[in-house]
Amino acid sequence: MTGKVAIITSASGDIGAGLVAGYRGWGWAVVASGSTIKPSEDPEVLAVEGDIADPATAGRVIGGGLDRFGRIDTLVNNAAVVISKPFTDYTAADYAAVVGVNLTGFFWMTRRAIAEMARRYGGHVINVSATVAEVADSGTPAVLTALTNGALAAATRSLAAEYAAYGIRVNAVSPGIIATSMHPPEGNDSLGSRLPPLGRAGQVSDVVDGVLFLESSPYITGETLHIDGGQIADG
Repeated sequence: MTGKVAIITSASGDIGAGLVAGYRGWGWAVVASGSTIKPSEDPEVLAVEGDIADPATAGRVIGGGLDRFGRIDTLVNNAAVVISKPFTDYTAADYAAVVGVNLTGFFWMTRRAIAEMARRYGGHVINVSATVAEVADSGTPAVLTALTNGALAAATRSLAAEYAAYGIRVNAVSPGIIATSMHPPEGNDSLGSRLPPLGRAGQVSDVVDGVLFLESSPYITGETLHIDGGQIADG
């Protein structure tokens, strides 16, 4: 065991579960947060259920991690809501759902985590974004996702500069088309013009590897790592 502790939001989804397994494989303890998440049989995994858009959830997640493990070393902001529809079709409920998770949840969770990291002088925040913030696709309109992910990219750079003096790094990963159980690509041919230069959709393991790369790179901060098969380069 390393004695280090990671918090992972939306830990019950494919990418979140992959991140939990990845950090556990490194010997880290994990606080796994999710709106619906079951208790873990692994004593080094603390599951905390709650709505990340509720500011109180951040307190329960951070507090629970400190009570169980005594420290917080990394926060992976993995929770996100994506609603794809034409811009003028978005509703107030759509706006509240996307902003509530993608920005409000990020804000409260990161605020609490960085306060604890700064007190101990050291830590790492990794934001899971999406390439839609940088490469628009008229066939899959998602302005609310682009809006919130663009804000995350800006916050990543700003926080990296603000908290570097406290020994805290802040980075992001930006996945492209990733095959998951909820959103499996129907096949490479069906992706059409969305097919990235590498010619296939990414896997959950690609995202996990990217996050762990940033974790193991102590001189990288304020960066966004694109995990998109060359989608940004081809955009």
